Amino acid sequence: MKKIGLLNGPNLDRLGKRETSVYGTTTLDEIVAKVEARADHYEVEVESFQSNHEGELIDKIASWADSAFVGLIINPGGFTHTSVALRDAIVASGLKAVEVHISNIHAREEFRQKSLISGVCCAVVAGMGRHGYVSALRYLSEEA
Repeated sequence: MKKIGLLNGPNLDRLGKRETSVYGTTTLDEIVAKVEARADHYEVEVESFQSNHEGELIDKIASWADSAFVGLIINPGGFTHTSVALRDAIVASGLKAVEVHISNIHAREEFRQKSLISGVCCAVVAGMGRHGYVSALRYLSEEA
């Protein structure tokens, strides 16, 4: 069975509590549960991980790459705009990656409109709320 990693960056553990006008009231646990439920439908296995620490996210990508995962769904949070190291980790992993953002980063503040991660991903989903994660899962289940 194909394995896909679901990686969430800083502050995403606060979903449902922070800036609900931007990110909604759905919690990260609810998003993960929805993705895991759909994984069965797409006949893939999903492992999820969230951290507020860049190095832990990088270590997890490497671990998944070394464990024969085929895909990565990543919401890098604030690291989207700042982390060359996270970008390099995705490239080095060889994983087919889809970048996901709950909000439409292209309609937000100028500094949020530039992603260092998008260029090394095969697809980007932004502005679909929690549904973006399932869209990324569907894509990777068919393409990875």
